[in-house]
Amino acid sequence: MPSSRLLRLKLVLGPETALGPGKSDLLEAIEQTGSIAAAGRQLSMSYKRAWLLVETLNGCFKAPLVASVRGGKGGGVAHLTPAGKEVLRRFRNIESKSLAANRRDIDALNGLAKLTRK
Repeated sequence: MPSSRLLRLKLVLGPETALGPGKSDLLEAIEQTGSIAAAGRQLSMSYKRAWLLVETLNGCFKAPLVASVRGGKGGGVAHLTPAGKEVLRRFRNIESKSLAANRRDIDALNGLAKLTRK
């Protein structure tokens, strides 16, 4: 995950958000854990929610981003496809370049913001 959450992007590539912070974090967690269920748990997300996001992601691109095999005794496995790895890499690149390009304005806005939460 990006080192800073000062900038959160949503990328719309058609009728719905194709990729944003939650979906990109889920892709990254699937890559790390090898499991949609484990990725969901890591992100405090229900299994159903994680699966729905994977289905949405796979439907937003020409090729699926996540491939999975249903489990048996040891549980299922999931991994990012080459397309999934490329989409995640490019999205993280957009995030980091956007943050770098806008750092001064973001820092200025942080200086003007009330940073306490109730």
